[in-house]
Amino acid sequence: MDLKSKIILISGPTASGKSSFALKVAKKINGEIINADSMQVYKQLNILTARPSKKSQEKIKHHLYGFQNVTKKFSTGQWLNLAKQKIKEVKKRKKIPILVGGTGLYFKSISEGLVKIPNIPFRFRNKIRLLQKRIGQKKFYQNLLKIDPMIKYQINSNDVQRSIRAYEIKKFTKKSITYWFKKTKALFDPTCFIKIYIDFPRENLVKRIKTRVDEMFKAGAISEVKRFNRLNVKKDNSSKKVIGIEEIGKFLKGELNLSEAKERIFIKTRQYAKRQTTWARGQMSSWEKIDPNKLNITLKKLK
Repeated sequence: MDLKSKIILISGPTASGKSSFALKVAKKINGEIINADSMQVYKQLNILTARPSKKSQEKIKHHLYGFQNVTKKFSTGQWLNLAKQKIKEVKKRKKIPILVGGTGLYFKSISEGLVKIPNIPFRFRNKIRLLQKRIGQKKFYQNLLKIDPMIKYQINSNDVQRSIRAYEIKKFTKKSITYWFKKTKALFDPTCFIKIYIDFPRENLVKRIKTRVDEMFKAGAISEVKRFNRLNVKKDNSSKKVIGIEEIGKFLKGELNLSEAKERIFIKTRQYAKRQTTWARGQMSSWEKIDPNKLNITLKKLK
């Protein structure tokens, strides 16, 4: 396999070992790593986002990690522009770009292009979110099918985020999300991608998540949240959504004890992993799903 013209994409649910596998791949094929995780872009959130260690970043060149201030908003469009630039730079150095992370929308945008939808006001979007919360996902999805039957084969009925997005787009633009998809142009030749998804069995993944939560607290997650809280980040900033911010914040206020805070972080991370898996089932059908025990076989094939 000639890798010179390729771009390698590595994804998987949280705590599936993506970063360590990407490091092995980069060492073997003379690659550089580009972040494709929406939370690992934040400068002040190293521990809670499980950013690759300094040691790892010294061994292999890493890009787009910890560069964005948590007080600033950061969109998929901004990431896409930066990632596109980094891919060009890496290729110029005769290296192979390896994009790694757990943000499905980032991978979709780099491989298929970004859907250009008119800006929808925050108040309007929030109204739709509150509606979904009030009536529940089952009823909400049924309502969505009534106003936009075209999305039946595009969006899984359990995919909360995408259901909300499709609903708000249809309501605001009066056009189906499928209309906007058709207008989207890909940035790269689809054949240039090697797509690897680490498909962890749920039981094993849950154990790994538990271990990760414990390790985060040992590494200083509480101090990280204390520093974050001093920055007075606005409620609607994406950095506020990082798992652990709210739970440790409640612990610091005395609203939760330490074991309750840990348990809530564990549950929320587990739920997030489930959402990532649901996204992969619906949106990553062209990806090669790899059993984590067979990653070495995959590594041998890359040459």
